Amino acid sequence: MEDVAPITPPASAGPAYGDYPEPGRRALITLGVVLTTLMTSIDGTIANTVLPQIRASVSASQDEILWVLTSFILASTVVTPAIGWLERRFGRRNLLLGALIGFTVSSVLCGVATGITELVIYRVLQGATAAVFIPLSQAILLDINPPKDHARAMALWGMGAVLGPIIGPILGGFLTDQLNWRWVFFINIPIAVVGFLIMAATLPKRVRRDQQKFDAFGFIALIVGLVGMQMVLDRGPGAEWFSSAEIWVYAAFAALGLYVFFVHIFTSERPIIHPSILADRNYLLSSVMGLLIGVLMFAGMAVLPSLMQGLLGYPVLTAGLTQASRGVGTFVSMFLVGQLSGKVDNRVIIFVGLSLTGLSYYLMSGFSLDMDQTPIIVSGLFQGLGLGLVFVPLMGIAFTTIQPALRTEAASFYTLIRNVGSSLGISIVGALQIYNARIVSSQLAEHATPDNLNVMAELPATLDLNTAPGQALMSGMIERQSALIAYVDSFHMLFIMCLVILPLLLFLRVKRASHA
Repeated sequence: MEDVAPITPPASAGPAYGDYPEPGRRALITLGVVLTTLMTSIDGTIANTVLPQIRASVSASQDEILWVLTSFILASTVVTPAIGWLERRFGRRNLLLGALIGFTVSSVLCGVATGITELVIYRVLQGATAAVFIPLSQAILLDINPPKDHARAMALWGMGAVLGPIIGPILGGFLTDQLNWRWVFFINIPIAVVGFLIMAATLPKRVRRDQQKFDAFGFIALIVGLVGMQMVLDRGPGAEWFSSAEIWVYAAFAALGLYVFFVHIFTSERPIIHPSILADRNYLLSSVMGLLIGVLMFAGMAVLPSLMQGLLGYPVLTAGLTQASRGVGTFVSMFLVGQLSGKVDNRVIIFVGLSLTGLSYYLMSGFSLDMDQTPIIVSGLFQGLGLGLVFVPLMGIAFTTIQPALRTEAASFYTLIRNVGSSLGISIVGALQIYNARIVSSQLAEHATPDNLNVMAELPATLDLNTAPGQALMSGMIERQSALIAYVDSFHMLFIMCLVILPLLLFLRVKRASHA
C-alpha cells in the first residue's frame, strides 16, 4: 500500500463535550441542528419557483436570472474544502454561530436588493455562509450521540434535508402569492435566529487551535478555475461565446486555475486534497458520477418554473405545489434506501434510481403546451424517487475503498464535485435553452409565410398573415413553440445523460477499505 502523509484528526472526532450531553441538552442541540439543516435545504429550492417574479422585478435577462441559483451553489462549492480547517482553527461553535449571523445578514440583503448585480453578490455571501451548515450539523449529531444512536440521529438529520425540497417550492409560491418574492429570503430570519439562540446556549465554548498551515495556494487556484469556468457558461450566451474576448479571458482563467490546482495536488507536500484520494479508482468513478448526478438534480428543476409560469400560465403558488411531487418522491426513496441498505447491492439500487430518473426526463421530453399538470407531477415524482435512490448509495460506494484517515477530505471533495455539477448543469441548460430557442424560432419563421400552403392550411381562418395583427400573433405563437422545443431538447439531453452514466456502474467495487 502506498504511504500517505500524516493526517491531523478532525476536531469532530469523538464527543464534543468529553461525555455525551444529558438528554434535555441533546434534544435542544438536535432541534437547532435540524432547523439549520431544514433552512439550508429549503433555501436550495425556494428561489427556483419565483425566478420569473425576481427576473421581472430586477430587470434581468433570461441568462442573468440563473445567476441567482448558480452563484449560491458556486459560493458553497468553493468554501467546502476549507470547512475542516476553519473548524479546527476557530472552533465548531464560533464557526457555526458566525455562519448563522452571516447567513441572516446576507438573506436580508438579498430581500432588499434592487438589481441583479446586488442580488448575485448577496447570494454569493449567502451561499458561502450556508456551506458550513450541512457538514457541521452532521458532525454535531454524531458527536452528541453514542454510536448505537447514530442511525436514528442521521434519520432526524435526513428529515430536515429531505423536507426542504418538499416545503421549498410550496412555501416560495405561497409567500410570493400572498406578499412578494422578497419574503423568500426574509423567511430565513426567524429560523436562523432560533437556531442561533439554541446553538449559543448549548454548544461548548472550547476552541481547538490548529497549527496546521492552510493550503491557501491550492485553494485560490481552485477558486480561480471554478469561477472562470462558471463565468464562461453564465456570460457565454449574452457575449456570443468565443467571438468575445471576455469569454476567452474567463476560459484562460478556468484552464490555468484548474491546471495549477491539479499539478499542485500532486507536487505539494501537504495539499488541500491528498493525491491518494484521486488515485482511488472507486472514488474517482463515483466522483465523476456524482458530477453528472449534480447536473441531473438541479438542471431540470431550474428551468421548470419558467416553463410552467411563462408558457403554461400557471400562478406561482400552483407552480410551487406542482413541483412538490419531486420532494415527495425523494422522501419516499430515502426511506426505501434505509430499508434496503446492507440487504441489496448498492449498485443495483443506483441502477434502479438512474432508470427512474431517466424515465422522468423521458416523460418530460414529451411535454406540450396543451397538457395539464399530471405529466409534471408524475415525472417529478419519478425524478424524486430516482435521485433519492442514487444519492446515498453512490456516496457509500465512493468511500468503501478510501482509507479512514482520509475520509474527511474525501467527503469534502466529493461534495465539491457534486456542487460543481449542480452549478454547471443549471448554466448549461440555461445556455442551451437560449441558443436552441433562437435556432428553432428562426427555422419556424422561415416557413410561417403567406405563400406556404401547408402552414396556411393549419391556421385558423381568422388569422391573416398579410396583416400586422396576424403577423404579431404568429410571432407570439412561434416564440412559444420555439421555447417549448428548447425545453424538450434539454430534457431529452438529460435523459441521454442518464443512459451514459449507467455503464459506469460496471466498474465500481463494493469491497471495503483495509483498516491497516
